[in-house]
Amino acid sequence: MSQPSFVRQKAPLKGFVTSQKAKHHAEILSNRVRNRFRHLSRRFRKAGIDCFRLYDWDIPEVRAVIDWYAGHIVVAEYERLQTTKEWLPLMADAVAKTLSLEAERVHLKRRRTQTKQGPRYQRLNKKNKRFSVKERDLSFWVNLEDYLDTGLFSDHRHTRLIIQKLSRGHDFLNLFAYTGTFTCAAALGGAKSTVTVDRSQTYIHWAKDNLSLNGLSGPQHTFVKSDTHRFLGRALRHKKRFTLAVIDPPSFFKDKKNQIAFDINRDHPRLIREVIKIMKPGSIVFFSTNHQRFEPKLDDLPVADLKELTPKTIPEDYRNRTIHRCWQMVTE
Repeated sequence: MSQPSFVRQKAPLKGFVTSQKAKHHAEILSNRVRNRFRHLSRRFRKAGIDCFRLYDWDIPEVRAVIDWYAGHIVVAEYERLQTTKEWLPLMADAVAKTLSLEAERVHLKRRRTQTKQGPRYQRLNKKNKRFSVKERDLSFWVNLEDYLDTGLFSDHRHTRLIIQKLSRGHDFLNLFAYTGTFTCAAALGGAKSTVTVDRSQTYIHWAKDNLSLNGLSGPQHTFVKSDTHRFLGRALRHKKRFTLAVIDPPSFFKDKKNQIAFDINRDHPRLIREVIKIMKPGSIVFFSTNHQRFEPKLDDLPVADLKELTPKTIPEDYRNRTIHRCWQMVTE
């Protein structure tokens, strides 16, 4: 029997995003992106920068970030139970129309903030399509489809410039190197040698390709596929020493096969101490993390100088002024 017309339908549960709300979100997001693109694109183009953040969860109810990659956009939603599957495509479509972008230049990602929702960093595709983007005097390969992250963390744009300016004549160590962007900055700045360390063979190859893309390849640049703790132990035993280092670990990882687990809040003091052991006196070490609830325990480190650089290392296009935190220390 059909339901009588005078009986009211159940209202959506409180907090859930209705189609009407979603359309409103799309409209205000489009207006915000239009203004931001007009404001940022010209100055970044003049600086030779292809990649920047267009929208950084500026509006509380629109839980997303949007990044510009040389004519492509990555629209990433911070997932919540109240959002329907149609919400992200609707936001992306509205932004694409605002920027006059074709569908193949729009890339959707869903970021999980809780592990109980499922794995956060599993591979998404195997298209293996990548293209190069510019960051001042450097170029990097990016892949916008296959992984949650793209191969380039633009929030460390200023940090890379600091490394580039400091690196001349140094023996540089890049730990948890990912795609080797810090290595490229150090090599361009005139580092005497570089060592790039990551657990992933995919990222080691990617880092090599980035160095080659910039015409910086050479025998002075070494790439090591290894767990960081094991690498540091070997370097200490073989009396390998460095004078400039970057430590940028993930917040967490677990390798059941090799019985390795890392928690940034628990393990960062030990990690930094192990790095300091293979640095020459007076060396410079940068430590960074993107953990949003990071609790630094840095007071008892054997260093002559320690300062937080965070405000200087976060670019203007990031509304979240703690997208990462960064410290510089000088060894005793």
